[in-house]
Amino acid sequence: MTGRSAPTVLPPSLRAWLGPIAALGTLVVVVLGVLYAGHSEPGRVDRWIIRPTADSVRPPWRRFALATDFLGEPAGAALLMVAAMACCLLLRRPRAAVLIVAGAALTVGTATLLKHLAGRTIHGDGNLSYPSGHTAFVTALALMAALIATGRLGLGRTAATSLVLAAALVAGATMGWAQVALGAHYPTDVLGGWCTALAVVPATAWLVDRIADRMADVARREHP
Repeated sequence: MTGRSAPTVLPPSLRAWLGPIAALGTLVVVVLGVLYAGHSEPGRVDRWIIRPTADSVRPPWRRFALATDFLGEPAGAALLMVAAMACCLLLRRPRAAVLIVAGAALTVGTATLLKHLAGRTIHGDGNLSYPSGHTAFVTALALMAALIATGRLGLGRTAATSLVLAAALVAGATMGWAQVALGAHYPTDVLGGWCTALAVVPATAWLVDRIADRMADVARREHP
């Protein structure tokens, strides 16, 4: 018996792996932020990727890119959040619903803060671009959904790690492609947004579990 009042949102099978992954994500975010702080032009890697794709995608792929981009806009993000929280509550996983709200808020908040710290712009019109908030949000949501699914399915370490990383990679790559294809971000902005989610979500999940467990312990002591 563990004494927990609800299933954890950070599965034990993933704790040993997500810590180093989060640390690596943090390192990448910081390094890229320092390298491109105050820049208003694409870097060498950005130029290599951007030339054939930036703002040049044609129908029907352009429509797909625009639809994907919408999921990171306030209205689209709100729809995704409501759907994710409804699923958590239907599955009677209130702790998971808290993770969805806290993880998304902290990821987007961190990305917004980093934009102002880095001061990187795109198109010369003052639009802050590093890191990509759209990519960070969608990656975070996919990562949290994979964590919740991993815990519910009781997957082992290898399967759980594969599922979580695959979900983050697919979501981040899809939104990242849309952002670069529409000319909204540089590729390194997208990488920074992806790594922001990898850094924030595991820490948030750990914090949600810790707070929830302490609250459950207090409740048990008061009402044995």
